[in-house]
Amino acid sequence: MDEQQSTAQHTGQHGHGCFFCAVAAPQIEALMDHVWPKNTREHFRNARIEMLKGMRSMLDARIDHLSKHDAKGTKVTVE
Repeated sequence: MDEQQSTAQHTGQHGHGCFFCAVAAPQIEALMDHVWPKNTREHFRNARIEMLKGMRSMLDARIDHLSKHDAKGTKVTVE
């Protein structure tokens, strides 16, 4: 991905974005492309994806737990 595409993805609707997303991140990414071998970059990318999937799994479990309706009280038959 070239620098213009990366910058365009991270800027808002009005063309404004944070400094890191608009300037620093593309520069760091370009530097890492020259420092790390391709298989190393792919490994770290996959690791980031797995971390996000793990966080999603924890959130889903917590949502399921909070969504359960516990029966409060007991049922009593009236004669």
